[in-house]
Formats: sequence, structure tokens, C-alpha cells
Amino acid sequence: MRRLEFAERPVIIGVIHLPPTLGSPLFRNMDEIVEKASKEAEIMEKGGVDAVIVENFWDIPFYPRRVPPETIASMTLAVNAAVKSSSIPVGVNVLRNDSLAALAIAKATGASFIRVNVLMWAYATDQGIIEGEAFRLLRKRRELGGGVDIFADVRVKHARPMVEQPIVDEAKDLIERGLADAIIVTGSRTGVPPDEHILREIREKVDCKLLIGSGITPENVNLLKYADGAIVGSYFRGGDLKAPIDQEKVKKLVEIAKRI
Repeated sequence: MRRLEFAERPVIIGVIHLPPTLGSPLFRNMDEIVEKASKEAEIMEKGGVDAVIVENFWDIPFYPRRVPPETIASMTLAVNAAVKSSSIPVGVNVLRNDSLAALAIAKATGASFIRVNVLMWAYATDQGIIEGEAFRLLRKRRELGGGVDIFADVRVKHARPMVEQPIVDEAKDLIERGLADAIIVTGSRTGVPPDEHILREIREKVDCKLLIGSGITPENVNLLKYADGAIVGSYFRGGDLKAPIDQEKVKKLVEIAKRI
């Protein structure tokens, strides 16, 4: 397992949006899933990213909580391919919110971190109401021997909290009560950057590793002065989520981020 180490400069985590996995409405074949995971991990490592994260992005419409065995099997093969084809840390995000599956996949493949969209509280989403399961996830991580970091969203995109409270309080609770290893802040939708005021407030008031989870481009990369890194997917594909990774865009953003 290669753990993601946060440095003085912001880290860049590239996103591998998997094709539809086995059992999902748009599924085509397994070969393209494994091939894409392997190829894009290589491309982004050559472009200079610090890590990649694998998501079942095209499994729409998403299961709200538990995904079926065929999704887990597909993602395990894909994540393993990404781990084997690169020398950088690999993460897992099982959409919409199957943190237990993500943890199991990470432990089985040697991936080093998972992203959890709803770790605590309850959120209204396009999949219905999703409740956090920090209590289950943290106990399962201990049971399996630890070693996998948990990166948790605060006010995740495409969702609204069932109970409104100050976002700083939510971020503090994710660290202090949910035991998250890092906090992710996003905009309202995929490809939309977070509000600068929110980033600055969390940076100033919460002792945590802070990641920007959407919308980073060379034009707004200065937002990274408030964060420890960013998760980048849309920009690397030129804004077209069905397009392949553009290695030159990867290199460009990584080089700019190094100067923050």
C-alpha cells in the first residue's frame, strides 16, 4: 500500500471515471473497464499527479447505499488494475455511498484511501435520503486492520443536508466525531468549484487536511492556497466527462499547482 502523503505544496488526485460496471443499465463489457483503469492511471502518473481515485461514475442511476456483488467485483478488478499499473497511491469511491464496499475493495487491492460522500448525518439526494454510517465504517476499518484513510465530503455536491447547521461545525464533527482523515469541499455539482469563502472559513477554523473536490482548473487554481490539495476529473477531460484524459492538461495543472 502506498499511502498518500500531504506535502507543503498542494497534492493533485486525478479521477478515473469507470465505464458502466457489470449489472448497471449502460454496461458494455468488462475489458474496457479494466483497460481504462490501467491506462488512465498510467497517463495521470506520467502527467505528475500525486494519486488517482477510481469511481463507478457511469453506474447511473446510482444505488443510494449498498451496491450489489457485481459492482464490487467490477470495481475490484478495476482498482487492482490501477494499483498494478502505477506506483502512486490509489483511492476508491463507490457511488453513491457504499463506504463499506469501498473499504473492502481498498483492503483487497492495496488501495490507500477511500472517498465517502456522506459519512455523517442525513442528506437529500437524487437517490433519496442517504444516511451516514461512520459508526459501521470506522469499526470495520479497525476490524480489517486499518491502513486505509477516509476522505469525507462536507456538504457533498448533488445533495442537501436534511438539517442545516454551520458548515464549519459539520467539518469539525467529521474530524472529531466521524474520525475522517481529510475533508473534501465541493461546489453544487460536478465540475463546479466550491465557494472561496467556505474554503477560507474551514481552513481558518478547522484543524484538518482539506481537499477541493470539484471544479479546479488553471483559471481558479489559486483556490488551492486554502487547501492541501484537489481531486480533479472534469478539467483533465476538457470538461467532457466522456472524453479521454488529456495528459497535457494534467501536466499543465500539476505544474501550476506546484507554484501555489
